[in-house]
Amino acid sequence: MDELDIHHIFELGLTLVMIACGITAISKKLKQPYPISLVIVGAIIGLINIHALEPLKDFITEGEVFNFVIITLFLPALLGEAALKLPFSHLKENKGPILALAFGATLLSFLIVGFSAIWLLGFSIPTAFVFAALMSATDPVSVISIFKSVGVNKRLATVIEGESLFNDGLAVVLFKISAFYLLTYLDLGVIGFGYGLWEFIKVISLGLIIGGALGYGFSKLTSYFDDYPLEIIFSVILFYGSFLLAEAVHASGVIAVVVAALIFGNYGAKIGMSPTTKLNINNFWEVTALLANSIVFLMVGLEITKINLADKWGLVFLAILVVLIARSIAVYSSLLFTKNFPTPWKHVINWGGLKGSLSIALVLSLPHDFTGREEILIIAFSVVLFSLVFQGLSIKWLLSILGLNKKAEGFKDYEELIARGHRIETAINEIHTIRKNLFITESAAQELITEYEQELHGLKSEMEQLFVKYPSLKEKQQSILRKHALYAQYEAIEKLVKEDIISNEVAEYEQNHITDRIVKLEDMH
Repeated sequence: MDELDIHHIFELGLTLVMIACGITAISKKLKQPYPISLVIVGAIIGLINIHALEPLKDFITEGEVFNFVIITLFLPALLGEAALKLPFSHLKENKGPILALAFGATLLSFLIVGFSAIWLLGFSIPTAFVFAALMSATDPVSVISIFKSVGVNKRLATVIEGESLFNDGLAVVLFKISAFYLLTYLDLGVIGFGYGLWEFIKVISLGLIIGGALGYGFSKLTSYFDDYPLEIIFSVILFYGSFLLAEAVHASGVIAVVVAALIFGNYGAKIGMSPTTKLNINNFWEVTALLANSIVFLMVGLEITKINLADKWGLVFLAILVVLIARSIAVYSSLLFTKNFPTPWKHVINWGGLKGSLSIALVLSLPHDFTGREEILIIAFSVVLFSLVFQGLSIKWLLSILGLNKKAEGFKDYEELIARGHRIETAINEIHTIRKNLFITESAAQELITEYEQELHGLKSEMEQLFVKYPSLKEKQQSILRKHALYAQYEAIEKLVKEDIISNEVAEYEQNHITDRIVKLEDMH
């Protein structure tokens, strides 16, 4: 590859980042789930002939490029970021539903889709179970982004995220066994079943061991340093190193990353990270994940437009139906004996089991001579598109129907009082400004100001009564005040350093102290 090629690839990459970030920014401003917007816009760009973007579309939709970007470049970062911020305590509290969904529901869905694809779609055994493995992986990014915008119960979000983290690893293992070993095992009969089971256990166990060992090792390493830029680099090496090492020894790279990140984010944070380091590492990976997700979903939209449905409409419709029914049976069956798990949550988990970039990346990694590859490509792409757009866009509606996006009791009254109070204070400030600028006399303005001040006094009394009735509302206001006060203190220290009033050493000590308090405040909420 010459210098010109590298320069051209860099230009294409930068163009992709700019488009992805632009769409993400607009979606966030309009308070819409950005992954779905990216897929839709990506599909539109893919379908419309825009001469300037043709080289970008050709580059991105090359199977090898897409597969490398999704699986090797972005998957470790996305899995690592999600697992890093997931507290052990949350996993422990919800281990029942998470394990039931990640293992029970995934295996059940795999079997139902696999056998249905043989009987209803007419696939061969390897083709059917490869398709089943692709449809077992769930992508929570879209659903979690919707949850954040509507304020859904944190426990429900934790269960969906926990399911996806472990489910992805299992789906990748099932995919590799189905694609490369299944026929061999079938030919060997009962012995083959034993080999298959051993391969399954070996791949998962090795992934757990590698992830656990590296997570523990890097956690210990961070305890010898208090230097957050260096510790961020350690986390990058840990996520990508655990993934690549596991893949090199034919273990599950996905499981290795998840386990390594969980240990690093919990045990490592406890023994080796100051609150300042913890905050900076979380911020770094949050930015990385946002960028990665933005590019991934735009690429999914562009890639999907390459499929040619032609005479496959009936097959696609049947495949979507099979996947939806299998997911429903798997979710409700696996959660049947889980106590204290509301039925409406089961409905959301069922409908929120979206298929995403991992499914597309895996199907593109199939060898070109794999039997039924083109059919699986078409159907997998169609199911992913249906899942992200139709299911993704209807999640908000489902949450409203089930009453799961209702705000805390008294919150509507609180918001109304805040709005009215802000309105009145703005009016008083405006009267003062106009009086000054237009030389209006004090006596002319005071009557109106008194009227507004009396109304404001009444509102404050109502607010105090509301605080007595719902103490959590007062805590919310105090939390906002504390946070803003701490950020103001941080900026005040920065100003003193810039004006050479205090030394860098004193400033760093004070800012670390403030950052520690911000982290503690965020951990409490």
